Amino acid sequence: MSIQLTSLHWVYLAFILGIVIVMVMRRDTTLICVAGIVVLGLMATRSLPQAVSIVFTSFVYAISELLGTILIISVIIAMSKVLSASGISDAMIAPAASLIKTPTMAYWIIGIVMMLISWFFWPSPAVALVGAVLLPVALKVGLPAMGVAIAMNLFGHGIALSGDFVIQGAPKLTADAAGLAVGEVVAASVPLVFICGTVTTLVAFWLLRRDLRQGTLRVESSEITGVTGLPDRANNSDFGLSPSLRKRLALVILVLFAIDVVVMVAAKLQGGEATALVGGTAVIILLVVSMLTHRNRGLEKITEYLIEGFQFGFRVFGPVIPIAAFFYLGDAGYFEIIGTGLPASSQGLVNDLGIALASVAPLNSGIGAVTLTTVGAITGLDGSGFSGISLAGSVAKLFGTAIGYGTATLTALGQIAAIWVGGGTLVPWALLPAAAICGVDPFDVARRNLIPVITGLVVTTIAAALII
Repeated sequence: MSIQLTSLHWVYLAFILGIVIVMVMRRDTTLICVAGIVVLGLMATRSLPQAVSIVFTSFVYAISELLGTILIISVIIAMSKVLSASGISDAMIAPAASLIKTPTMAYWIIGIVMMLISWFFWPSPAVALVGAVLLPVALKVGLPAMGVAIAMNLFGHGIALSGDFVIQGAPKLTADAAGLAVGEVVAASVPLVFICGTVTTLVAFWLLRRDLRQGTLRVESSEITGVTGLPDRANNSDFGLSPSLRKRLALVILVLFAIDVVVMVAAKLQGGEATALVGGTAVIILLVVSMLTHRNRGLEKITEYLIEGFQFGFRVFGPVIPIAAFFYLGDAGYFEIIGTGLPASSQGLVNDLGIALASVAPLNSGIGAVTLTTVGAITGLDGSGFSGISLAGSVAKLFGTAIGYGTATLTALGQIAAIWVGGGTLVPWALLPAAAICGVDPFDVARRNLIPVITGLVVTTIAAALII
């Protein structure tokens, strides 16, 4: 197939390279993304007023595409706030504490609980919830606070967030940039997420066990002293709900989300439909629990929780919107936002570049997999994990088109690499939640995560090349 590349294609590619360079320098990419939108608009329309208008139009387009994702994360956070305030969240994971008898059990149980909660509530609120309840238990059985931080971090910000199977915020971003359905990216990511997660957590556990045996890592008396003053939240009568009611509500909430999962599988709900089901369930739980907990003040507290949730959602996705706006121009978004300037035979900027690349460069699945892992890791260097995964999706489409297959797997690989690096396992400032709740240095956590995460990404890259 013959593709005619224009100056628009080369300028778009130049701005992609510029974005990568800015990310490597650990600087914000908003300015260069907006500049790219203006330049592309000006070249396509030959009109400065239209080019300026395209900036706003592209932001509106990006927000409209991401609104469902922003809303689901916002209502999930709002729900988690009221569950924490009511004490129900503590009751939900209290049974896990009774199973923890040894450091090994502490590591795996805390990690698995963190992963499960993060799938439904996201890692940020899950860290405080799991840490507050299970950290004291882990210390008592001999797992140091560093081990707890690593377990919560790898299972929550690593495994759960890199797949994001339930809320689907991450696959929405990468799928849109790659021009795929969300379900395709989720399906492709399942084996890769679990390969990366299994390798990383096993290597981290082996290193922890080695250091515990050698005595280089142990529970310090200061760590135990630091948690003895924590309130016994499970028996705190200030929650407004009796302990028995908290337990019953905790069970009901778990059952409701389990039903959601069953319905999603049975009815084959994916993407927006699955998100809507989980989001609607979360809103209903928020309303009911707020009224039961706060009674006369329930109506006002519902609004307060929603405001807190929306603040969190837009704070997370605020930096993503300009980046997404730029990368939407690489696919079908170009024809809706700008609509002119490309040849009639064009399949979109990224598709055209991919086809052209295939005609001049001998590419294969191995080169594509290594490239996507590298690009994903680079986009994660800003410590967000989400801000650059649109770039990973766009590059995945470029290489998938050039190779002729494997776009979904490449997209999932780029997403996983970006989030494992930037979502909170290697970049120290993204590690702050887990480090703070455990009272350890985030830089120490990052150093201990380095070998396990790199090992996991190398193995996952090889697996992706074989799967493709």
